[in-house]
Amino acid sequence: MSARTRFPADRGLTTRMLTTVFLLGLLYAVFVAVLVAVHVQLGLILVLAVGILFVQYFFSDKIALYSMGGKMVTRQQQPGLYGVVDRLVALADMPHPQIAVASSDIPNAFATGRDQKHSVVCVTTGLLRRLDEPELEAVLAHELSHVAHRDVAVMTIASFLGILAGLMTRVFYFAGLFGGMGGGGGRGRGGSNNNGGGQLVLIELGMVLVSAVIYAISFVLIRTLSRYRELAADRSGAILIGQPALLAQALVKVSGAISRIPTRDLRAAEHFNAFYFAPALAPGASLSSLFATHPSLEKRLDQLAKLDAEMRHDAA
Repeated sequence: MSARTRFPADRGLTTRMLTTVFLLGLLYAVFVAVLVAVHVQLGLILVLAVGILFVQYFFSDKIALYSMGGKMVTRQQQPGLYGVVDRLVALADMPHPQIAVASSDIPNAFATGRDQKHSVVCVTTGLLRRLDEPELEAVLAHELSHVAHRDVAVMTIASFLGILAGLMTRVFYFAGLFGGMGGGGGRGRGGSNNNGGGQLVLIELGMVLVSAVIYAISFVLIRTLSRYRELAADRSGAILIGQPALLAQALVKVSGAISRIPTRDLRAAEHFNAFYFAPALAPGASLSSLFATHPSLEKRLDQLAKLDAEMRHDAA
């Protein structure tokens, strides 16, 4: 699933990505079959679905940067940041991504793009201000791991399927997709029309319920994959630079700084959490592990501590 780089392959991540996409595809295939069986006109939905997928897949990097206020920067504008990325891509033997900076006090970073040749790594001014160069290198190794493993592209496709379920729910409410919903007919057929209209209303409500259930299942599948891919990126990034403790140090510093960011700023950024290095959660946010985009900080630090012990043992 990923082009060859020096980032260690992660079969667990590859298996989970393939499984998630397969299950989501199967889910939607069954749903489309149900729609066909009840004679729903699918033309509008298919046109909208293809359009959304095209835009999201080919312009996901631009959409993400626009959403976060990220701006492309040149080597002259950010020589230190370019220097860190230069070392990492040489170490990983992968194409150089475009680099962007978002003017935000929230210390964070994210990677986006459909493949290694069309990738963007964005960091916030808050991250640049709070981390020293070795810590920044550890964070960017994590982000480049996402690019190398192509889980950014898979998350984009998986998210599209979730968006499609939400779109279907709204279409059933507002687009009048069911044939025969309009009025008409003589007075003598009033009872028949009322019965038919009642049946159509029940079918429409049933489709709304089914699409909502599919959205919920998609949501859980995507969040489950999101949590695993963060652990995979932590591990791969730490192995690439050979310093798991450094990434753990950056994680603690970023998480601690985020906890002091004003709540209104965190809430404005929460919609992008699935792609962040660390989640921007407002104080008091109550999210169960089932709905979290990231594993807990404790779980990430525990994995890095075990990896550090393994590497020290192997080096001894």
